Amino acid sequence: MTERSSALSSQAVLFRNASLVDGSSPQPRTGVHVLVEGDRIAQVSDAPIEAPQDARVIDLEGRTLMPGLIDCHVHVIATTADLGANALLPDALVAARATPIMKGMLMRGFTTVRDVGGADRGIQQAVAEGLFVGPRLVICGKALSQTGGHNDYRGFYDERDDQYQTRRLGSMGRICDGVESVRRAVRQEIKAGAQFIKVMANGGVSSPSDPIDFLSFSVDELRTIVEEASNAQTYVSAHLYTDEAIRRAVEAGVRSLEHCNLIEADTARLAAERGAMACPTLVTYERLKIEGADYGLKPESVAKIDDVRLAGLESLVTMREAGLEMAYGTDLLGEMHPHQSEEFVIRSQVLPPHEVIRSATSTAAKLLRMEGEIGCVAPGAWADLIVVDGNPLEDMSLLTGQGQHLSLIMQGGRAVKDRLNR
Repeated sequence: MTERSSALSSQAVLFRNASLVDGSSPQPRTGVHVLVEGDRIAQVSDAPIEAPQDARVIDLEGRTLMPGLIDCHVHVIATTADLGANALLPDALVAARATPIMKGMLMRGFTTVRDVGGADRGIQQAVAEGLFVGPRLVICGKALSQTGGHNDYRGFYDERDDQYQTRRLGSMGRICDGVESVRRAVRQEIKAGAQFIKVMANGGVSSPSDPIDFLSFSVDELRTIVEEASNAQTYVSAHLYTDEAIRRAVEAGVRSLEHCNLIEADTARLAAERGAMACPTLVTYERLKIEGADYGLKPESVAKIDDVRLAGLESLVTMREAGLEMAYGTDLLGEMHPHQSEEFVIRSQVLPPHEVIRSATSTAAKLLRMEGEIGCVAPGAWADLIVVDGNPLEDMSLLTGQGQHLSLIMQGGRAVKDRLNR
């Protein structure tokens, strides 16, 4: 059958005989029945559920039912790997180019994503209103960077005013220096609709003037950012690579630790004790190494990739042994976005499959502070569901291939992809 979009929110849907995989167990939970009414899951039972009148009944014998996937580290406005050039594009063009990026994510089964720099409330609202097809967006607005830090793309000889980025949709971040400046920046992002705050607390690959081991922001600045976010009843996410940068961020109160490729065991244990969570993004370094130069990444950035790429898998083992929870993230740019689902396969080289899946379901929901709403198949949760042709616990590649193994993708009770026979 051809793919089709169908509004199911007005029609109850009963899934019967499903093998449920949500990351909670190494084996599927078999013989599960799930009733969807409106945009929520109404019932989940190991015993048959009586179908409401006029409900669509779908027998999933031989297929796997999963919660909609969650990617906790994306940049939907990153339409090219050259992020400095991206920041100079007209806002309308950035928005137009972001639409196929977001649709691709949804069609790979990602029903919710956390944008960690760039997307604004306008993009978020356009998705919520159905004007753009894409995952549910959780946003931070502009990421905070110091002068010369990760997100300052002006280069060595560029003397443009540092605030030009703040006002451009294509920019992932904004520049702020000093305690009062970062305090004001946090308040402005919260006012503009940020649901959490992102800070660039270490050097990065894509920016020109900050080596990987560059420590960004003073400890006082980091603590101020955390204080202001806490006052607004939210948390701080930080771009981090080196062990030293990760430790100082944890000690300052940062909750979400992005990347973490060079983390060491003692720091990982400290982060776990403080209630922080990690969000590794290994697939982006694999793709940047292979394709980055072809897609506009500058030579000085390509030269920095292996500084973090080669330590990636080892960092997963270090964090797992330390008890530091890890959410699913990808951090892909421009033409590399289609590789989003390959993170599952990369992680499964060193982690049990169900733990990798859990990183994109319940652990991701916990990081987003949306436990019980997304990342689970439970009564009262959003009816974000995917149906997989086969068992991803046995073959993680079933979650790759641009959704070709997904016969149904449901978001908020609405099927955005449906290849199941009626």
